[in-house]
Amino acid sequence: MNTALLYHLLDVDPADGPAELLHRARGSRHLPHLVLSALAREDVRMGEPARAELRRARARADRYAGLALDLARSTGVRAIHGLPLAGYYPADLLRPQAGLDLVAPGEAALWQAVVRLVTDHPVETIDVTLLGDRPHHTAVTVRWPAEDPLLDPWYRVRLATAALPGDCATVPVRPYLVADDHVECLIALAEAQLRRGGTGAASGPPDPLTLLDLSCLTDQPFEPAETAAVLAAYRLAPEAAALLDLAAPLLPLGTLAAVRTALTPELAPERRRRAEAAATPRLPVRHGTLLRRTVIRHTWDEARLLGADGSHEGGALLLTPVADYLLGTPDASPTLADRSTALDALHHWDTHC
Repeated sequence: MNTALLYHLLDVDPADGPAELLHRARGSRHLPHLVLSALAREDVRMGEPARAELRRARARADRYAGLALDLARSTGVRAIHGLPLAGYYPADLLRPQAGLDLVAPGEAALWQAVVRLVTDHPVETIDVTLLGDRPHHTAVTVRWPAEDPLLDPWYRVRLATAALPGDCATVPVRPYLVADDHVECLIALAEAQLRRGGTGAASGPPDPLTLLDLSCLTDQPFEPAETAAVLAAYRLAPEAAALLDLAAPLLPLGTLAAVRTALTPELAPERRRRAEAAATPRLPVRHGTLLRRTVIRHTWDEARLLGADGSHEGGALLLTPVADYLLGTPDASPTLADRSTALDALHHWDTHC
């Protein structure tokens, strides 16, 4: 990867120079840091403010990598998507990272990791989502301010018991990723296309970061038939094919060109399967509204679901090792009356359980 590719993907005339390239990059999330690292790699002259921004971005990336390693050793969670993709970039190029995405082998490991983060960092927000009913999958996102919150984005770590959440309708939850690292990275890019609704050319071209990620995978040893079969097994053949079709006019696909060819027979069966699945009910999604942060419940391995009145029926209250929540759906957020009833139930729980 070189600056010529950056000029191309950001639609900047090289004659306009690095200042225009950086200006254009600032319109895309976190791409300025990648551009700054590319310019530093080519010894382009830059002032101390730009160098300081790049140093902070590198320190942020190093901190995420250290967090992932520490949590993997202590709880068994592992990084997916952004951090593994960054490993395919040249060492002196900084892949933008909006946050750290981790998958846990189970709910107990997830909460162990959350407790570790809350203990070791000034966490200010803890968002919780439950996917499905019984059994359900849990996703938790924790955030805390950067050292300079006026200049740098907050730290964000997302942990989930499902590696691939799907679309809650025709593409199911797939809890585990089991493939070669570079294949897992391709799966992650296809899943991101699914979340953006990018199953065809009409959805528009991928963002520049996705194309840069693909460019770092084009020389990896993909076995076309096997890779296509894995993508089909993960229900992502249409997204992977659409992504490669959109990327083909913009960058050489290398070994991924043969993967695209091998995907063709997988497309019609997956589209038929989705058409049949569309008749089934959507998977319920429940978002937690924070009621209170709690003293860490170190003896709890998992969260507990209670009814809004504190009973064991209904599952409207979620009590976790770090905070308590009132659950609502995207179409029905809790009302003030719901919150009041839930807080009374928590008071009853505190005094009687």
